[in-house]
Amino acid sequence: MTPPLPPNLLVIAASNGENLKLAERFAVQARVQGLSAEVLDLTAVELPLFTPRACSAGTPPALASLHQKLVAATHWVICAPEYNGSIPPVLTSAIAWLSVQGDDFRALFNGRPVAIATHSGGGGHTLMAALRLQLAHLGAHVVGRQLVSNSSHAAKDESIADVIHRLKQLQPLQP
Repeated sequence: MTPPLPPNLLVIAASNGENLKLAERFAVQARVQGLSAEVLDLTAVELPLFTPRACSAGTPPALASLHQKLVAATHWVICAPEYNGSIPPVLTSAIAWLSVQGDDFRALFNGRPVAIATHSGGGGHTLMAALRLQLAHLGAHVVGRQLVSNSSHAAKDESIADVIHRLKQLQPLQP
């Protein structure tokens, strides 16, 4: 019997600042652990703000390639800053666009192993709670350990390595 292929990891950055740097650190550590890893800067994806009007105007051209990248990755890490005690607008809007594609709003997320991390100017804990709640609602399998860092408490390489190790232990739900 052939051993399963190692997970293909997509590290999603929901800002182009410190969380993008954190995402790059996750990708490096994933490669050290034998995974293929790519960083996706969500702020570089040309998606309009999700609204019912925007949705009725049609699917944005960039959504198909975003959806394809997310489907192709067996595991995700989401690195996002805390915005006003919650999820940043770029991530909320992208999730909204992705969840209205097809007949099942959970299809992309259901059974997907996901780890969450933040570098936040605030505490970051309310973001982690809100993001964990939303991802669980969508059916994702969110890793129990999360990573919270800020300017006075930098993310440690050992912590990033441990989160990746825990994430790769989770198997995605088969379609």
